[in-house]
Amino acid sequence: MKHTFNSLLCVLLIYTTLVGCASSRVLTNPPETVDVVPSKVSELSETDLKRWNSLDLVKDTVPGMSVVKAYDEIIKKKKGKTTIVAVIDSGVDIDHEDLDDVIWTNKDEVPNNGKDDDHNGYVDDIHGWNFLGDAYKEQFEYVRLLASGDESNPKYKEAQAEYNKEYNKYRSYKMRTDQIYKALVTADKTVSNYLNKATYTEEDLDSIKSDDQRMVQSVGLIKYLLGFGFENVVEAKKAIEKDQNDINTHLDFNLNKDFNGRKTNDNVDDLSDVGYGNNNVKPIGDDEDHGTHVSGIIAAERNNGIGVNGVANNVKIMVLRTVPDGDEYDKDVALAIRYAADNGARVVNMSFGKQYSPHSDWVRNAIAYAGKKDVLLIAGAGNDGLDLDQKASYPNDQINNGPEVSDNYINVGAIDSKYGSEMVANYSNYGKINVDVFAPGSDIYSTVPHNDYESFDGTSMASPAVAGIAALIRSQYPKLTASQVKHAIMDSGLQLNIDVEVGGNPSDIKPFKDLSKSGRIVNLYNALILASKINH
Repeated sequence: MKHTFNSLLCVLLIYTTLVGCASSRVLTNPPETVDVVPSKVSELSETDLKRWNSLDLVKDTVPGMSVVKAYDEIIKKKKGKTTIVAVIDSGVDIDHEDLDDVIWTNKDEVPNNGKDDDHNGYVDDIHGWNFLGDAYKEQFEYVRLLASGDESNPKYKEAQAEYNKEYNKYRSYKMRTDQIYKALVTADKTVSNYLNKATYTEEDLDSIKSDDQRMVQSVGLIKYLLGFGFENVVEAKKAIEKDQNDINTHLDFNLNKDFNGRKTNDNVDDLSDVGYGNNNVKPIGDDEDHGTHVSGIIAAERNNGIGVNGVANNVKIMVLRTVPDGDEYDKDVALAIRYAADNGARVVNMSFGKQYSPHSDWVRNAIAYAGKKDVLLIAGAGNDGLDLDQKASYPNDQINNGPEVSDNYINVGAIDSKYGSEMVANYSNYGKINVDVFAPGSDIYSTVPHNDYESFDGTSMASPAVAGIAALIRSQYPKLTASQVKHAIMDSGLQLNIDVEVGGNPSDIKPFKDLSKSGRIVNLYNALILASKINH
């Protein structure tokens, strides 16, 4: 599941349409309800914005997970038992300065000897496995269905309608974004020539006095863009170029019916055709940053004086490169879950999803298999702003809102940092039956490849936050079962008596407690207290 689309694009599309292209106590057990909206005294500092998901609702007036409080008052110096967390995602930069000491190593495998020393079916799987091989770009699942030409498929017409809508939308995005970029380049050249300097400030723009309509439009466009926090035109250009790249990826790969990204020479419709892929779990694409970001949220090295602090300490990340830039294959997901369960993972994070799944039964069977192995799976609810009780999303642990195949699966929605009616992220899916809890998912600062750090949005970011909580509970209380950890997390969250917007629609207001099974936002401090009670 890629992080949400660059919001700059939406702003710029609106611009082109307009002007053309010229509080309560901390909860214990049972949790009480938060009825009073905390009074926000000031905006978050840059430092706090980068760690807001770790802050406390009462103390800091933001709906974080009380991670700092939990370490200060409960964890302290208690190290716990090392817990393996499998990250089923894109590749992970295992050499990152903030991750290199938390990567799992398969001690039963001799590195790079070309043999399957531990006889698990994977040769030289030192840090996990790469089910994608040398591939990264991929089609969406409904595009694969159309490319198959199987009009007898009951979802074929639905897929065709989805394709037509998305293709036309992204063709429009491409045309308008290209126009915006061209207009910005022209405006920059016009202003630079007038000022006789390549770089300039807002004060320089204010100094321009001209009745020439071209100059007025150029200054207006540049000022408008700088108003969104860009320091200069170069930064604005880079942001638009990123949007252009995302749009082109959609058109050239994700929505291209003639494209086939699979390079592993296996039969994707045969679950018994195994052994494909390789042991290179690192990113291979220049824009392959999702798995690294997710891993940092869970387990970036704590208190090492650099970067960020992951939610959990004493964790080892098992990397399972499974999610391409496009839709994942059900076969890869099912095998990755089974690999994690068979090779010691206690928690699995799955920050991906889609609305078409030809072999969803394979994945559900793998979820049930992991349940029998006492493995807890955490998944992102998805970024479509939909009610999942009305429209299915995959992976999931049930069919048609029916009984769960195993009590070892948590589906996570996303919230923003500002407590109140707009707290639920406008992109987040929800559902009283199909979403279990909510967690911080917007503006989450974490690791990306090449020793760098960025802020991403998405339920992809909310899921690893919960996975970190689960890992920490399993570390501190290793005797608890996956089911017990699941319910400790769900039952200890903050239950809020507020009405919120859903799907980013100000006219669609629902009680927050009706958006998930628990009606709560996760809270590490409370979860540890409840886990300790269950443990006794």
